[in-house]
Formats: sequence, structure tokens, C-alpha cells
Amino acid sequence: MADSARAPARKRWVFPQRGEEGQPSGGAAEADAQRRLVVPFRGHIPGGLQPGKVVVVVGVVEPRPDRFYVALTCGPGTSREPPPDVALELCVRFRDRQVVRRACVGGRWGDAERDVPFFPFIRDQPFKLEIRCERSRFRVFVDGEQLCHFQHRLTSLGAVDTMWIKGSVGVTKLA
Repeated sequence: MADSARAPARKRWVFPQRGEEGQPSGGAAEADAQRRLVVPFRGHIPGGLQPGKVVVVVGVVEPRPDRFYVALTCGPGTSREPPPDVALELCVRFRDRQVVRRACVGGRWGDAERDVPFFPFIRDQPFKLEIRCERSRFRVFVDGEQLCHFQHRLTSLGAVDTMWIKGSVGVTKLA
């Protein structure tokens, strides 16, 4: 239930700055690290979103996961603050086996949606997450099975031009 009298606090998304990350030590660990993108990750979506566009994340859940996030935003924000408009934030929570979806419009987070027919993420296992942009909603698929949908809260889909990924996940491919 949303409390309209009190706006929820803006959460911080902390991303390492250049030079804060350690260097690979070599050997097999270095080869594995080179196959994975650095998480937390923030990247540009060329041309923004539009109906028919699909965002794909191929990754592996960490061995001892807590949660991970995938967010589609209007602009990159800063290393400490998300932008005021987030079209979709997916939060995969392992402790309670939920996939929480919500949006932030003008700096205000809306109500979260949690219902999913199954929880597809398994620790230490690979997955393929697809977010399909449609005219009125996003549809989310994991390993080819539809997991959920989320009605658009932002109307300017073309302005949704950045993807953020953070948490207990390794990313091997984006498309």
C-alpha cells in the first residue's frame, strides 16, 4: 500500500569508479573474468526503447546469491544516484524467491508487483533474461518461458536509453 503523504526515500545505486576495481591476477580466473562483463554495469541502449525491441541479458547466478537488479532508465544518472525516471526495475530476491517489478516516475517510486508463476533463478546456474518492449507493457521471459509482464508507467519509451545491472550475478552477454 502506497503512502502518498510520504515519498519513499531514493535508493542509491553505487557503481565503482575507474581505478576502484582490482586487477585480475592471471590464469583461469583471469580468463573467466574476461568472459564476463563487470557488474555493477551501466550501459547505453542505442536508439532507446520502442515496441518490438528486446533487451537480452545472459548471465550466471552467483554461488551465494542475495539479490540482483536489472533496470531500464531514462539517462544514466550518476554513480551514486539513479535517474529520476526508471521505466522498469526488476529485483530478483533469492531469500523469499520473488521477482519484484516497479517504476520510478519523476523521482517517485510506484507500487511494486511481485506475483510470478515460478522462480526460475538457481544459484550457480546460467540464465537468459529477455525483456520485450510492447506498446503498453514489458513482457519478461527467462530461458524462453514468460515470467511476468509490467504495464508501462512512462509514456516516452524512446527516452529509456540506459540499462543498469547490479548484485549477485555475473553477466556473460548483452544484446
